[in-house]
Amino acid sequence: MDLLVLDTIHGGEEIARSYRVLGHSVDTLDVYRGSAEDWAAVSGRHHDLIISPVHLDPCHPVLVEHSTSRISHHEAVKQILSGRAPSPMIEITGARGKTTTAFALAHLLPGPGVLHTSAGTMGEPGHRPVFHRSITPASVLPAAAEAVRCGGWLVAEISLGLTGAGDIGIITTSEDYRCAGGKKSALAEKLRSAAGCSRVVLAPGISESLPNATRVQDVVECHGDRCQYDLSGISGGFENPLLLLESYRVPMMCAATAACLLGIDPAPLGLFPPVAGRLSLSREGGRLVVDDSNSGVCAGTAVEAARYARKVSGKDEVILVIGQEGRAVCEGFPGGEISGAISSIGPESVVLIGDEASAVVVSGISGVYADSLDEGRKIALGDPGSGSVVLAVKTWR
Repeated sequence: MDLLVLDTIHGGEEIARSYRVLGHSVDTLDVYRGSAEDWAAVSGRHHDLIISPVHLDPCHPVLVEHSTSRISHHEAVKQILSGRAPSPMIEITGARGKTTTAFALAHLLPGPGVLHTSAGTMGEPGHRPVFHRSITPASVLPAAAEAVRCGGWLVAEISLGLTGAGDIGIITTSEDYRCAGGKKSALAEKLRSAAGCSRVVLAPGISESLPNATRVQDVVECHGDRCQYDLSGISGGFENPLLLLESYRVPMMCAATAACLLGIDPAPLGLFPPVAGRLSLSREGGRLVVDDSNSGVCAGTAVEAARYARKVSGKDEVILVIGQEGRAVCEGFPGGEISGAISSIGPESVVLIGDEASAVVVSGISGVYADSLDEGRKIALGDPGSGSVVLAVKTWR
């Protein structure tokens, strides 16, 4: 076929290369930085199919002016991996909780495998670094190739949907935001893609019905630090203090449900440790540091991190580092949410990170501005106050 792949910035080149290996003729177009001349160079050619990312504005001229059949980057990855996917392969999408769910599943799966997350792509067991790429759908292709090479499983985070190439897809949250120039619901796109999965796990709060879905709350029940599960002849329970934290409880419930579907007892989650940058604890110079800086940070997670710091330290004083580093996170961290989080937390002092935070007015609290998470961390640790340091910066890590 003659194909046109749009968006070379977010994985289009990887998809194009893979289609060429399969014998197709492929043109590519950078729809964000490309010029009218670039479009003119390919517009006069015949294309049987256009491959377009979910996040592209549907009013983009390339899409409006051409009625050629089209599929998404997610669907293209499924096509490319047909008959070539590792097994088991579990895909994970959602506004937050993806990385924690992925690490929890990797904790359960036996033998060799590949864990592909925003924190990096790792060979398992042992979290051995393989490479570091984004979690666009196209990045699943090299991760799947590595899993096939080592004869193991694949657990992969994917932004804005599921490819359906794997054995199970997981949507980790009901939280929604606008994408594609504000014209699409991100959750609706994720649910639409889930219809193409063999089996899908839906987190609590997702009300939509899918014939291939297993709802987490129908399998797993948590009370305090104890989790009970029952599905397909696998039943039991485990205890883990991380279950007291919502940012761990829901991902661990999702992982437990997927494990049961795979015929794996999730009892070892009782020994699942914190994930770096996901409410992980450390002490520096005698001061407690709660690090919850990741791509899923929002006002709610920042408040939870501060609550956790106060509980562990036994002190009410908190030095808060909050904001957004860079602009590469889909749903953002608006200034109003940052301001609301600061009001709810009531920190001893605050370090604001990024453009959105720079416009936040902090009244009655000592506040300074920093350009990055690393700079903000250094400022907070040098603060003469006595409080714990809470890092709540939205960033890719």
